[in-house]
Amino acid sequence: MSEVKELNHLAIIMDGNGRWAKKRHMPRFMGHKAGMDNVEKIALAADELGIKVLTLYAFSTENWARPKDEVNYLMNLPVKFFDKFMPRLQAHNVKVNIMGYLDELPESTRNVVERAMKETANNTGLILNFAFNYGSRKEIVSAVKKIAEKTAAGELDPSAIDEDLVSENLMTAQFAPYSDPDLLIRTSGEQRISNFLLWQLAYSELAFTDKAWPDFDEKDLADMVKIYQGRHRRFGKLDETDS
Repeated sequence: MSEVKELNHLAIIMDGNGRWAKKRHMPRFMGHKAGMDNVEKIALAADELGIKVLTLYAFSTENWARPKDEVNYLMNLPVKFFDKFMPRLQAHNVKVNIMGYLDELPESTRNVVERAMKETANNTGLILNFAFNYGSRKEIVSAVKKIAEKTAAGELDPSAIDEDLVSENLMTAQFAPYSDPDLLIRTSGEQRISNFLLWQLAYSELAFTDKAWPDFDEKDLADMVKIYQGRHRRFGKLDETDS
């Protein structure tokens, strides 16, 4: 499969697991399990397309408000995922990253995600980045606090604060020069970004599909990539075709 030009960072809001299960008269957790199984398939497809960073919205800071049984199941999903798929991820040279407030996770969940990052730290292929216990507004507030602390300590002149500095204090800074997604995909028909990468998505292309995440397959991914490749990104500027 040929490499996807200029699509270095893909972000996906994996939506619709619960509705997928309800439609099939199954409990919601079966949808989450099906969604978990789909992650490996899409990650390896993204790797084949030459995508360098795949960021998946797995659990938001607002998801704690869901029923306790569902939250407990979601907290155990990383354990099941890495136990099942780590050998294939390693075989494909995938580097795992978990982006979010990991100190707030249950110890068993935190331990397994930290181990997954450690075991794949030296891999040089696709970066599979899970946004887990992540919320963009909280991320931005944390970045502002870091900058304010440096300013208060006299380590930073306020005049030096610019967009680059803010970006450097966000959780995606580690992926530079691919910190900002080129394309965001949301499954299951909803058309909103739900507190996900608010700063980073400023000039990203957005694509939506009615398919629930468990049904989103490699062909759907390829179709979305084709849509992306057919768009002309101006970043607020004009080019010769606009004049």
